Order: sequence, then C-alpha cells, then structure tokens
Amino acid sequence: MHAMQYEITLPADYDMGIIRERVATKGHLLDSFPGLGLKAYLVRERETGSPVNQYAPFYLWGTPEGMNSFLWGPGFQGIVRDFGRPVVQHWTGLSYAEGPAAASAPGTATRRRTPLGEGVPPGDAVADAVAGHARAARRDGVVASALAVDPRHWELLAFTLWAGTEAPADEGERFRVLHLSAPGRAGLGAGRQW
Repeated sequence: MHAMQYEITLPADYDMGIIRERVATKGHLLDSFPGLGLKAYLVRERETGSPVNQYAPFYLWGTPEGMNSFLWGPGFQGIVRDFGRPVVQHWTGLSYAEGPAAASAPGTATRRRTPLGEGVPPGDAVADAVAGHARAARRDGVVASALAVDPRHWELLAFTLWAGTEAPADEGERFRVLHLSAPGRAGLGAGRQW
C-alpha cells in the first residue's frame, strides 16, 4: 500500500463552489481506476473554520503501477493544467483497517503527522504505532484508517475517514470528504503491511 496526497491551497476569497462542482462532475472518473484502493476528495474551507481554502485529495494505492498510471496520465495532468504542479507527498503504507462504521459513507477525514525523533529506533517506533493504529481504528465512527511512514523525513502519518461530519477534536487536521472513489478498497488488506 502506498499513501499519496497533494494540497492545492487557494486564495482566501476563492469560490470553493468551483471545487465542489469539479468533484461532482469528475469525481466518478476514478470510481473504477485500476490499482487505486481509495481516493478521498478532501477540502478545507475558511468559512467553516479552517485557516485556509484547500483542495487536498488523499489516495491509498494498492499497486505502484496504478499510482504511476495516475501521475503520468491525463487525470493528474488536468490538475497540473488547472492549478499548476503541486508537490506530491508520498508515504509507505504500514497498516490499514476498516472501522466499525465501514459501511457508512465518510463525511470527514483527519490527518495527523508525527515526527520520529532522532534518538528513537525506527523499528520500535513503527511497531508501537502499528499496535496503536489497530486499537484506534476500532473506535466508534471510524470508516477506515491507514498508517504510513515517510522514511525521508521520518514522519508517521495517520489518516482516518469518519462517518458523519464530526471527528474527535484531537485527531489532527480535519477535512470534509466530498466524494470517495474506492475501487480497490477491499484489496488494501487489513493490518500490518509487511
């Protein structure tokens, strides 16, 4: 599993209805994309308390071929054409879990980044994080959750989809989910990814 996200930060007075319309008309195009586990079409909006207006889709890829096909194909080229080339963040998957609300449509997503200190043995930190992720994914309201690591910056990433429009306050950055494409969600595999 590979996690990927890019963030397109928009002007404070940007009409976010443009993004909602874009997702409403084009979101379904990845509903059967080969190699894609899931794509959450995420936004943050100043009018709802976010510090920024932002379009920030999050992907879990079941295969590197699927991810490469998307990045070098027409889908991502449309993003580059319309918004410029964003930085694409990428993490190696550590763990994936379906939550108690797996049958629900997600309305909210959270993302929490945790740096691994220089004195922390990475193997121990990852083992502890995977064990904690398994417990966290069983909480009420969790649709699905992924844990990943960026070994370049030694940063853990916890990404969770939540049923409804509320998520616990201490879960990190919050996003609204406009659409979920999940053609390969069942194939992401439960638990540890190695």
